[in-house]
Amino acid sequence: MARNAAEGRRMLEAARRAPHLVAQLVPAPHTLELDPTIRTLLAEGYAGEVLTVDVRATRQPRFVDPEEPLHWRQDVALSGHNILNMGIWYEAMMRWVGPARRVMAMTKIAVPRRRDAAGAWRDVQVPDHVEILAEVASGAVARLGFSDITALAAPSEAWIFGRDGTLRIEADAGRLSGGRRGDGALRDIAIPPERRIGWRVEEEFVGAIRGRELVSHTTFDDGVRYMEFTDAVVRSAASGRAEDVAAL
Repeated sequence: MARNAAEGRRMLEAARRAPHLVAQLVPAPHTLELDPTIRTLLAEGYAGEVLTVDVRATRQPRFVDPEEPLHWRQDVALSGHNILNMGIWYEAMMRWVGPARRVMAMTKIAVPRRRDAAGAWRDVQVPDHVEILAEVASGAVARLGFSDITALAAPSEAWIFGRDGTLRIEADAGRLSGGRRGDGALRDIAIPPERRIGWRVEEEFVGAIRGRELVSHTTFDDGVRYMEFTDAVVRSAASGRAEDVAAL
């Protein structure tokens, strides 16, 4: 949404001063076709009480190259406090289990200095790897890991572990599987065609402007929530302490 929560809140305040106008953020796309089914299953009690969530996401499968120039994601002036694809995965997680209220984080910068486009040496300020423990407002505990240095790692995926069931989300494959108490293994969960909504961001935005529908993915309120999470992660990594995630 922005480089930090303060900028995000200024955007939200501007939108609230003009309630007759439509404000929308481009939503995290990687689980869009799975999200309606995940939310329905959780609401119907498929997993029971959600106890923990595990998200592991990698951006590239290759090894670190210290000669590569500074990437825009490593430039804090452009990327801000977001780390790799942390923001979009957290946005998706919020759709499933709600926002976090407290986080503990540790980070790693693999190559401390890189050359920018002009050939000048720059300090890398955005981590290449982050590990996060979070307490979700619903009471669940989440473990999230985002990395640009875990070469040959498995594809990105998320798990939701409940008292009575488990869900596995394979974003790259667009596959959802699960199992319930008494099952010996996970089984594929079919996604009905009507729930594979696909990419309709522009259509939804235009429809909201014309008064035909409301924005479902993603409001400025949601954006500020993930910016507050991002800021809390950065504070925790710097302080070595657990940090609260500011609420709206």
